[in-house]
Amino acid sequence: MGALELRDSILEYINTADERLLKVVKAVIDSYQEEEIVAFSVDGKPITRSTYQAEVANAKLEIQKGGFISQDDLEKESENW
Repeated sequence: MGALELRDSILEYINTADERLLKVVKAVIDSYQEEEIVAFSVDGKPITRSTYQAEVANAKLEIQKGGFISQDDLEKESENW
């Protein structure tokens, strides 16, 4: 069974499904999307959606705490490299 046939078959189930089945399908889709590879690290390792979201949240916290360097300061610092 190809992707098109599977999609049609699943749509038939979805269109007649009760709330319990719909919740199960949604949970499976959510889980699948969380583990979907959405980016790669600088060394080429895959990053999943859930890991990416966690890293973004951590970066936002660091920014709120002042854990960043301005462009001007970075340029001055890089002169000494």
